[in-house]
Amino acid sequence: MAAQQNSQTSEKPALSLNKGNLIIIIIATMLLTTLPQPAVLGKLPIQHLLLKGLHVDKTQMAGFWFIIGLAWYFKPFAGIFTDAFPLFGTRRRHYLLISSALCAASWIALAFVPKTYSALLWTCMIINAFMVIASTVGGAILVEAGQAMGSTGRFTAIRGIVMYSANIITGPLAGFLASGAFALATGVNGLAMFMLVPLTFWFMIEQPRRATNYEILENSKVQLGKIGRSGVMWAAIVFLGLYYFAPGFATPLYFRQNHQLHFSQQMIGNIGIFSGTAQVLGAILYGILIKRFQIRNLILVTVLLSAISTMAYLLYNPGGDAYLRAILIDSQAGFFGGLCEMALLDLAARATPRGSEGLGYSLMLSIRNVALFGSDVLGSRLADNGWHLPFVGGNLHDSTFHSLVYLNAGTTFIVFLLVPLLPGVIMKSRDDDKVLQQEVMEQDLLGQDPSLTSEFEGREL
Repeated sequence: MAAQQNSQTSEKPALSLNKGNLIIIIIATMLLTTLPQPAVLGKLPIQHLLLKGLHVDKTQMAGFWFIIGLAWYFKPFAGIFTDAFPLFGTRRRHYLLISSALCAASWIALAFVPKTYSALLWTCMIINAFMVIASTVGGAILVEAGQAMGSTGRFTAIRGIVMYSANIITGPLAGFLASGAFALATGVNGLAMFMLVPLTFWFMIEQPRRATNYEILENSKVQLGKIGRSGVMWAAIVFLGLYYFAPGFATPLYFRQNHQLHFSQQMIGNIGIFSGTAQVLGAILYGILIKRFQIRNLILVTVLLSAISTMAYLLYNPGGDAYLRAILIDSQAGFFGGLCEMALLDLAARATPRGSEGLGYSLMLSIRNVALFGSDVLGSRLADNGWHLPFVGGNLHDSTFHSLVYLNAGTTFIVFLLVPLLPGVIMKSRDDDKVLQQEVMEQDLLGQDPSLTSEFEGREL
């Protein structure tokens, strides 16, 4: 082990440690691998085409987003691959150059493929495949540079600011693109993605690496074994899965905005300004509260508030002030949803076994993504089948939508009742509580091979 440590410390960083260049690359990768995603800036234009051009139903639309997200569900393994197998002698530069260029080309190709469900689906899957590689490399640059320069916290803060800002500007810009020609939307997304190519070429400097790093592959096998034996992490996985798999109504809501409330695409996009800002405020508030309260109390309160705030969608109905109500309802849902999301992501981070932070946390986020998009498919299928609760009245559109709201809120409330069943050792913790954090780590290591524990602790991908 000592020999390994010495070899690690003596190895020179592969990245150039020019802070100005690194900040440019980190901001560029975070912004340009977030905005031009099909499910971000491309979502409203693609939804509009599916709804108005192909006349898909809710289940088909929700299924579209679930399937094209396939690459994101396997993102942790993209990290293992890019770390272990350098491309043309580098682990970051050439992966970023090539994946960005191919992703941009795929966006342009989307304008020319036949406007059929299958052609759009396969092309968006290809876009996401290249996008995942670029996003994975961007995250790796942040971690590697932050560790080498002792600036991980500051670089992470930059990442958060950039991504939150992207969420706020996405809505109105996507609404504008959805209101115009589809080729304009694909061109803007392709141009945004291609901007990463010259930025990487000029500012991304990386020293050559050896051909293959088999140690990373061995580390990954050991970490997967540790994750499989972690009772704390599996408890968190089950809890996160139950929360996010509450039957969703994101796609039914989009149909309602179009067909019952008659909002334009620009109006739908503009709502994102308010809901995105509210989500940022919720995340900021959580950062303050976690320093003062145990995570158990914050999860209890935020999950309950999330369930209550969902009930406000029962008022998402036509009327003279429908648009103002929509803004207010989406804003409060964004605030309480952002607050709750931070608590759950914090839970995921604390439950990750020591020495498997990168891979374990990524795996939990992948499970979260599968459950989130899968729940929308389930909710959309129920809506298409005209399902509604016996006590919910009104016309078919209102009764099915309102029933989904009740079902989502009720399922979330059941998850609230399960919070006390989470492992007490992790639920007592809060930020800066070193003693309890150490207890979590020690409990995770019980029953494991001591030799594996001592050799691989403290490493992350």
